[in-house]
Amino acid sequence: MADGQPTVKRGRKFDQVLAGATDIFMSDGFEGASVDDIARAAGVSKATLYSYFPDKRLLFMEVAKAECLRQAEEAFDTVSMDQDVRTILTEAAWQMVCFFTSDFGQRVFRLCVAESDRFPELGREFYESGPALARQRMIEFMEAGITRGQLVIDDLPLAADQFGELCKADLFPRLVFCMDTSFDDAQKKRIVDGAVETFMARYGS
Repeated sequence: MADGQPTVKRGRKFDQVLAGATDIFMSDGFEGASVDDIARAAGVSKATLYSYFPDKRLLFMEVAKAECLRQAEEAFDTVSMDQDVRTILTEAAWQMVCFFTSDFGQRVFRLCVAESDRFPELGREFYESGPALARQRMIEFMEAGITRGQLVIDDLPLAADQFGELCKADLFPRLVFCMDTSFDDAQKKRIVDGAVETFMARYGS
């Protein structure tokens, strides 16, 4: 703590505290979440909670970062590099669409947007823990496709970003503007198939 700022301490009950905080923040938001409720949900005393996280802000940041990272990793762990590129892109697109349309995905996004003024650094943390990780994995998938002669791409970061935006077509704006809160598999498949077909038409060899 050379800069005088409070820091997070890790220990035996760290994950327990984080799990309890996640439940409360996701349901109540930052302002509505009380330390008492978080400690109760985590099954620890307030003293124990404060020993890991000196203030609620640090705890909120850790929850947002950890959950985005976990969801991104779980989504792309199901995608195998051994498959052909069209299958890889279809599975990756499905995982992305399912994530941002899920109840959890919507809550994380809205929570981060709602608290962005209070925590300017939250946007960066959110991006690096979720979208940036997904972007890097997509670049790796595309590199495999190039190696196999199935894709021709000069600008991999741009192509990865374009694919991510294709996966948000129609559904994401409807979520953001509260036009809909859920979509069935047929609606998701329409977006997934369209994203893959459009991407392959542009970059397929």
